[in-house]
Amino acid sequence: MAVKPPRWYFSLRSPYSWLAYRELTENAPDVADAIEWRPYWEPDEVSERMLADAGIHLPYVAMSKEKHFYILQDVKRATIERGLSVVWPIDTAPNWDVSHLAYLVAEDAGRGRDFIDAVYRARWENGIDISERATMAAIGHELGLDPDALAGAVDNPEIRRRGIEALRAVDRDGVFGVPFFIHRHDKFWGLDRLSGFVASVRARTRTAAMEQRENDRGVEPALLVPAGDAGHAGGCG
Repeated sequence: MAVKPPRWYFSLRSPYSWLAYRELTENAPDVADAIEWRPYWEPDEVSERMLADAGIHLPYVAMSKEKHFYILQDVKRATIERGLSVVWPIDTAPNWDVSHLAYLVAEDAGRGRDFIDAVYRARWENGIDISERATMAAIGHELGLDPDALAGAVDNPEIRRRGIEALRAVDRDGVFGVPFFIHRHDKFWGLDRLSGFVASVRARTRTAAMEQRENDRGVEPALLVPAGDAGHAGGCG
């Protein structure tokens, strides 16, 4: 069986995913380029019905008021520690399919990471509602993408179907929160586990490079064991 590539699950909704995105792209761009980027979101009613019809159940639990207040404090601490500022958005009628299905459209155009960057800036630095179709259209204009295609992604049956496939991957990988990182058999949940994931991926990359050099020289490669934090604990949801 082929080994699955290292991957991370992000949510455009999550402040912890936003912080993980910044750390990953700014401090570990080599790892960011070497892994798969997979979206995770809480589906709307249409996607919920499609998931149910497909026999897929996501382990999502609605956030309590107490946890919400804690996250407000925790994210404030985390941003101050990193020299960042956050503008907490007000989600009047959140529909996370709007932005995450639009991401699939941007990814098709080869601008997935640019789209993620633009959405995170809109949501966490400017407090803009990313459940609004107009926001997706504006980001489309900013990136030189078709604004109607981004804004109307939720109305596109093919994009809806692919969204269900993306959430099926969430189910198969046992993802229960974000950010969530997977490397081989090891899972890392939470912003505080990003460093362990990065170390694990880099160690495996070094091992593969050394084995390739040994193979090129016609020498049997030595047994090399990847290093890194293989823990599963995390502190975010």
